[in-house]
Amino acid sequence: MNSPVRSVLVQATSTHDHPEAPPAANSRTFDRAFEDLKKAWQHRELWGHLGWQDIKQRYRRSVIGPLWITISMGTTALALGLLYSQLFGEEISTFLPYVTVGFIVWGFILGCVNEGTDVFISNEGLIKHLPAPITVHVLRLVWRQTLFFVHNLVVYFVVLAIFFSTLGHPYMMNNDPEVKPGVGWEILLAIPGFALLAINGIWIALLFGIVSTRFRDIPPVVHSFINLVFFMTPIVWHAGVLNKVSGGDGGWRVLIAELNPVYHYLEIVRAPLLGHVVDWHHWAIVGGMTVVGWAVALVALRNWRARVSYWV
Repeated sequence: MNSPVRSVLVQATSTHDHPEAPPAANSRTFDRAFEDLKKAWQHRELWGHLGWQDIKQRYRRSVIGPLWITISMGTTALALGLLYSQLFGEEISTFLPYVTVGFIVWGFILGCVNEGTDVFISNEGLIKHLPAPITVHVLRLVWRQTLFFVHNLVVYFVVLAIFFSTLGHPYMMNNDPEVKPGVGWEILLAIPGFALLAINGIWIALLFGIVSTRFRDIPPVVHSFINLVFFMTPIVWHAGVLNKVSGGDGGWRVLIAELNPVYHYLEIVRAPLLGHVVDWHHWAIVGGMTVVGWAVALVALRNWRARVSYWV
């Protein structure tokens, strides 16, 4: 283990010379919850190193290493893009980039949700032997998923190079904006979009992790339900299909997409990468869910932070 990470471990251990006693009543405060988040950020060298080691360990002794992440994503997006473009009668030049970018963003969301339910259970050894803030394990997970996302962006740049002239075709449910080829300044909006997505990934993993550690039936339920969410989210189909089947006005079918929060999370990253302008209501909904989600997660962190080490 390199010296910077070792120093973090020594520092964390030195501040906890004795095993944590059963949580006292005054430990259930928001001050303690925010302190946990603050200390976890101060240990960013620790979770940053561990997250990178997770990827290296997964592809240890592999010839091409983490490139398998990119290959797996590329082949899946290509296969489903070709299949569903034929089923829906869509142009492959516009539909394949749509599916590819959707899969890349979905992969990040899926990782935060699925692995978030096991984030504390799978780190039982570290939690019991390394008295660090529990949020460290959540940040490690989100950092690892961010590295996966960056690897998968290689597929996006390949698609961008091939289909650049056809990007910008709108897949909107309401008024279609003016079509222009390629991507422009709007691609920069993908940066704050992904940052907001990562911030949401933290509270999702934190909340699901705490609840799942206490109630072990939650992870299999979430893993099963997330498959249904995938098919209900415009990933291998676009929201414009709802207009076609409703005669142009969308009707009640619009609710299939609009009431699905994952759709809005997808759009704030996918739309800029495809050369689309993100409708303001996507930002508003994601912003509102960020506030509500973090409020609930902080309540869970305040009430049960000290119990996690006993539940695992």
